Amino acid sequence: MTGTLQTKKLKDGEYFYVVLNLYENGKRRPKWIPTGLRTKGNKKRAEQMLRDVLREYEQQEAAADCRCGMRFSDWVRQWLDEREKRLDPVTWQGYDLTAKGHILPYFDEQGTTLAEVTRPLLQAYIDQKHENGRLDGKGGLSPKSLRHIRNVLNLALKAAMYQGLIVANPCDGLILPQRVRYEYEYFSVDELNRMFDALQAEPFYPLFRVTAVYGLRLSELMGLQWDSVDFAANSLTIKHTVVKMKTSVLKDKTKTKSSYRTFPLLPDVRELLLEAKEREQEYRRMFGREYVENPYIFKWEDGRLLAPDYVSRSFSKLLKKHGLKHIRFHDLRHSCASLLIALGYTPKQIQEWLGHANISITMDVYGHMDLRDKFPIAASIAEKCPPSVRTGVRTSA
Repeated sequence: MTGTLQTKKLKDGEYFYVVLNLYENGKRRPKWIPTGLRTKGNKKRAEQMLRDVLREYEQQEAAADCRCGMRFSDWVRQWLDEREKRLDPVTWQGYDLTAKGHILPYFDEQGTTLAEVTRPLLQAYIDQKHENGRLDGKGGLSPKSLRHIRNVLNLALKAAMYQGLIVANPCDGLILPQRVRYEYEYFSVDELNRMFDALQAEPFYPLFRVTAVYGLRLSELMGLQWDSVDFAANSLTIKHTVVKMKTSVLKDKTKTKSSYRTFPLLPDVRELLLEAKEREQEYRRMFGREYVENPYIFKWEDGRLLAPDYVSRSFSKLLKKHGLKHIRFHDLRHSCASLLIALGYTPKQIQEWLGHANISITMDVYGHMDLRDKFPIAASIAEKCPPSVRTGVRTSA
């Protein structure tokens, strides 16, 4: 690193400046750094400041060269450690799982340094994951999973760029496979009623009933606390969540602002919750000091929280046990939407019931479920644009 002392006249006098000889793409780009020292009587102090600045920049360059030589996988680990204190726990756990499951093993094996990471190298990595990236060895990753990987790569490399370790983000311009529209499975009204009848005697029936009639997310169901229920006002408010990634994360907030919503208590749901409250008192007496105190409604007899993934796995097993069509637990939310559509409610009403952030999400996910509104449109088109007169089916001579 080289530099010189230069002077510049300002309104209140003449001052020393340190001018560093920096280069970008082979062209000199001088950087002027004010010393705050007037030229009169300050030359020795300015020269010392020049030496100090040059030494500092040389040390920074040496550190950058050293860190650019570090393995890319080690940089991702360092970035994860730095972000853990600043990110929402669920978000960080998602990044950590993606990195440890896919990114770190691959780049540890390759030994790629941070300086060697290029867009073609990342594109080849993404393509390989698309072809054969599943951890169970059964094919490639979905476009959604690839986007999770790209997001972690992009954030880690952007951080490296901001710290001056690389000059550009090689993630820019990566080509990912097109998203595949997921065809949601759901229960029709008749199938929902068959499920309710079949599972009524099961211990988890209240969870399934509440989820299906209110269209709750699993995190919202597990986050229901007794302060969510107002028996006097006959209402149920969604305001807490429990999310499981590596560990269960208890949060006093919902997924989005619109997810915070209040429902009227259905008569049977009110009775189910009152029974749950009575059982909780009974279990508290039975377990005594071993009872785990917490404000959540749905839990084990001794008060321990239910793991969200355990509830979803149990749902699948019970469907198989009772010979019902297989759907995911989250598909009970879609089944609620199909029920609301069958009852004739508008997309806006469905959006508010399900707690979507905006109506475009509702229409994108559920707009294909019902054809009733489309029949009048088809009839109008047929009336305004009648087919040409035909005298019969043409046959060959």
